[in-house]
Amino acid sequence: MLVLVAPGQGAQTPGFLTPWLELPGAEDRLRAWSAAIDLDLVHYGTDADADEIRDTAVAQPLLVAAALLSARQLFPTTGDVAREVGATAGHSVGELAATALAGVLSDDAALALVRARGLAMAEAAAITATGMSALLGGDPGTTVAHLEKLGLTPANVNGAGQIVAAGTMEQLAALEADKPEGVRKVVALKVAGAFHTHHMAPAVAKLEVATAGLEVADPAVPYVSNRDGQAVGTGAEIVTRLVGQVANPVRWDLCMETFQERGVTALIELCPGGTLTGLAKRALPGVKTLALKTPDHLDAARTLIAEHSSTAE
Repeated sequence: MLVLVAPGQGAQTPGFLTPWLELPGAEDRLRAWSAAIDLDLVHYGTDADADEIRDTAVAQPLLVAAALLSARQLFPTTGDVAREVGATAGHSVGELAATALAGVLSDDAALALVRARGLAMAEAAAITATGMSALLGGDPGTTVAHLEKLGLTPANVNGAGQIVAAGTMEQLAALEADKPEGVRKVVALKVAGAFHTHHMAPAVAKLEVATAGLEVADPAVPYVSNRDGQAVGTGAEIVTRLVGQVANPVRWDLCMETFQERGVTALIELCPGGTLTGLAKRALPGVKTLALKTPDHLDAARTLIAEHSSTAE
């Protein structure tokens, strides 16, 4: 079974979309999305520096656009996804891309919603200086208890020995000075806020307004939710979860458990791939993984699809 996943914030790097725009029609598609959401995705994906694309209001639409741009090279329509893919999911903002790939929202609607999400979360993040740091190694129970002692939230429980802490910059500094027992390393992430915590509560109300009146369909392919790793069967419930998820932890560990329970044999991570395939290599031994970093990886992805898709013999 093939699983298709989309990465979250922090995966972006300067110029990462440059080679993708050489593909026929890619730049036109990106410029059309840019006009629709009033954000120059071409500039931010090619010429912008690291600080510019760290901005939440920029990074989130840019990542969803990148995931969809790369996905449509392999799966032009929802029907193609439904035929070939056994499940889809996204990490944090990647859920917006997964929602479009599952046919719950159109690509255009997903981009409009992620634009609203990014602006709302950037506004919430501006209230207090906050951030996120990844903790590598250690026992999950010990780590979570230590974070709570410091007033931090385990905002991403990613599995494979990785938990992401979120909170104020003072709390994160205290974590650097006082790591949980067994944690090898604390790595500050390229994000501009304490996402998936109570600090994002102001964004929830704005997203409730942004999702009102959306044209929503039930998923055409199993959609695995960050909230609890469960497959969600209705479009309305998926959208409700998207709204609440900005202020609640990402349980990617449970998503990977569901992939395993469903019999995953291969996983493709959309552009800019790398983070989720790295987690899968450690948590899902024996599963073939492929990160779509550049168009040079498309042929390998097509081979993997042919060998592991729902239609493969």
